[in-house]
Amino acid sequence: MATSIFIVDDHYMVIEGIRSLLQPEKKIEWMGHAMTAASCLAFLQQEQPDVILMDVNLPDKSGIELCREVKEKYPRISIIGLSSFNQQSFIQKMLEHGASGYVLKNATREEIIEAIEAVTEGRKFLSYEAAMTVKKNEDSKMPILTRREKEVLTLIAEGLTNHEVADKLFISTTTVDTHRKNLLEKFGVNNTAVLIRLAAKYQFI
Repeated sequence: MATSIFIVDDHYMVIEGIRSLLQPEKKIEWMGHAMTAASCLAFLQQEQPDVILMDVNLPDKSGIELCREVKEKYPRISIIGLSSFNQQSFIQKMLEHGASGYVLKNATREEIIEAIEAVTEGRKFLSYEAAMTVKKNEDSKMPILTRREKEVLTLIAEGLTNHEVADKLFISTTTVDTHRKNLLEKFGVNNTAVLIRLAAKYQFI
């Protein structure tokens, strides 16, 4: 079943850019866009998407305030903050007001799709740069990995699925999943894209 998406942003170029990035995805259904908070709320009275990509800075109301209002009225909708502001205060306030994720406008297509998948599954998602801002004080704490964790990490970075990693290392998919969860916890991140970038930064891969 496709995930329905709605975008709220006052820049048509941003809307069209994201729409063109997501259009080839069969699992994503584009429901439309709004350029103001008022038109977003008017749309939601008629239809509710699964996920809203919401600009933090709107002409008639703060995206942070709109996020709170939408979550109060439509708690089932997942919201991903969309912004060019990579500041701790913006990220934190969006999350505090009910957003499930925060993606910068320079995010890759893969990051946007991963963000949508994550929040649809009830998980949190921060794009790489946003995650770095949130945990910049912890960057000096390099995680300690076991030999097996390093092997799993290398194969994940190569794009292998849990099943493929399991076949390659002659272990069960459950064990691979446990290693994956442990890696996310050790690196202090909540998605694979950030895990791989951090692992590269620390020269594990």
